[in-house]
Amino acid sequence: MMKTLIIVRHAKSSWANPGELDFDRSLSARGKSDAPEMARRLIKHRVNIGSFVSSPAKRASMTCRAFCDELSYNSDDIIYIDKLYHAPASIFFEVIQEMQTTSDAVAIFSHNPGITDFVNQLCKDVFIDNMPTCAVVGIQSEIDSWSEFAMARKKLLFFDYPKLS
Repeated sequence: MMKTLIIVRHAKSSWANPGELDFDRSLSARGKSDAPEMARRLIKHRVNIGSFVSSPAKRASMTCRAFCDELSYNSDDIIYIDKLYHAPASIFFEVIQEMQTTSDAVAIFSHNPGITDFVNQLCKDVFIDNMPTCAVVGIQSEIDSWSEFAMARKKLLFFDYPKLS
């Protein structure tokens, strides 16, 4: 069986409110336009995402909800995982290992620098210097269960970000 992981760094955040807690920063105007655009680009890859998992930080959850809106997924079903907020790569593997979903395709929304480190540990021949804001990476693995993901062989399907077009 084939499983597909979609990894998304949150869209561009707003710095309009000095002193605002990092966790509470929302998206900038550019972030609010980039997120739906990147979701629309994802449609061409014909990945039918069955589960959306996100950091609960405002900018990550706003990005995830924008993707849900474009992909006709009920945003009430987003799974928020606290430890994805500024998570190191090891936490991403842990979250995937513990997922209780039977979905063949899952999207995870989180933050740098951990998300870039995670992506760079997935495929031996892939190195991404920096996941730009709202970057989307597709990874595929021939596994039956998400619990097998960490040790399984993985293949890069695509890497896209707003300024690539």
